Amino acid sequence: MAVVDAAQEGLPLAAPGAWRPLADRMRPRSLDEVVGQQHLLGQGRALRRLVETRTPHSMILWGPPGTGKTTLARLVAAACDAHFESLSAVLAGVKDIRAVVESARARRAPGGRPTVLFLDEVHRFNKAQQDTFLPFVEDGTLVFIGATTENPSFEVNAALLSRARVYVLKALQPQDLVAVMQAALHDPERGLGVRRIEVAEGVLEAFSQAADGDARRALSLLEVAADLAEAGDGAAVISREVALELAAGGHRRFDKRGEQFYDQISALHKSVRDSDPDAALYWLARMLDGGCDPSYLARRILRMAIEDIGNADPRALTLALESWQAYDRLGSPEGDLALAQAVVFMSCAAKSNAVYKAFGEAQEDVRRLGTLEVPMHLRNAPTRLMKELGYGAGYRYAHDEPEAVAAGQRHFPDAMDPRIYYHPAPRGLEIKIGEALARLRQRGGVRG
Repeated sequence: MAVVDAAQEGLPLAAPGAWRPLADRMRPRSLDEVVGQQHLLGQGRALRRLVETRTPHSMILWGPPGTGKTTLARLVAAACDAHFESLSAVLAGVKDIRAVVESARARRAPGGRPTVLFLDEVHRFNKAQQDTFLPFVEDGTLVFIGATTENPSFEVNAALLSRARVYVLKALQPQDLVAVMQAALHDPERGLGVRRIEVAEGVLEAFSQAADGDARRALSLLEVAADLAEAGDGAAVISREVALELAAGGHRRFDKRGEQFYDQISALHKSVRDSDPDAALYWLARMLDGGCDPSYLARRILRMAIEDIGNADPRALTLALESWQAYDRLGSPEGDLALAQAVVFMSCAAKSNAVYKAFGEAQEDVRRLGTLEVPMHLRNAPTRLMKELGYGAGYRYAHDEPEAVAAGQRHFPDAMDPRIYYHPAPRGLEIKIGEALARLRQRGGVRG
């Protein structure tokens, strides 16, 4: 298995004696040292086959922070005996890309080496910047490897995406992170093995939970803890108290407007719709914990009341509005409970999307049929001229009719066949509404 040599691969070298973070020192040097991502690196899997056959192709590595995107890019370059160039979309521009292209062209001379250009945070480049790569990927000047934490379907333009294969990396599991930290503790060359550091029971597990799938963060926590370790009999000891104090700063992944955000609000909405109050509470807590704007959540909860409950239980709309108002008055954390109350109520309420569907059908008719005239008997007649023209003529005032129903009176445009859009669901209050409508239609009171 190929091993990455920084000097050979054109990677930045630290000055002699310069300090390097533990996470950088422990970067895997071969696929066999990579922990996790077995769906890509297991025997016979896509990335392993690419490395073993030494046939590089352009790709997008998409996954959460600390899952090995940069490491895999370097391993691919090393396995294919390619020169590795690394840029960050946060700092680089078109000028930097052109410089890499010129070097790659010179290196590509007969008998030369291919060039792998690794662009970290590729989603930070705009469309024009991303288009800069296209001709050089097309003609083989560059093998392009982009890394992103954002969904490439939204953040990478279609032209570049069509020329690169997308590999999805997964957040590391707690046991994977423990294995990464164990390796660092026992590695005398690059890790902490030379220092004889012992850890109390539960320390690595606490760090793995705080790291939330991010190997870089797990190793950073371990490194800080090692610096704070208390000297014992021949070994420094990382105590559970120190570990818990450091782990208290842990965070859950939540990107506030990226895919994680929309996946979680989707999970919250669908949990309410599917009448699962416990799951709905979990996703509400996740989003609040991640820093989501509670006003956004209140607006979405109001939407749920309208779209998924409707007239099956109109109290949901009232409670959603009142929970929003309660949050505005109380703030967090007290106001969070008001949102939770609304979410639980709506999860348990009878569900109906009858109004949602009916309004959608009415909108479609409006778009399809264009501007139809209002029937004369329904028109307003505030002036003598309008009355003389027949505006309002023949209109029957419902309150003057038996049971306040103008049976048989037509309300749709004359050029349009009457429609029935609203079909009450057989749940909650809409059972009663459906029965009332059936009686009215039988009498001819609702004809459209």
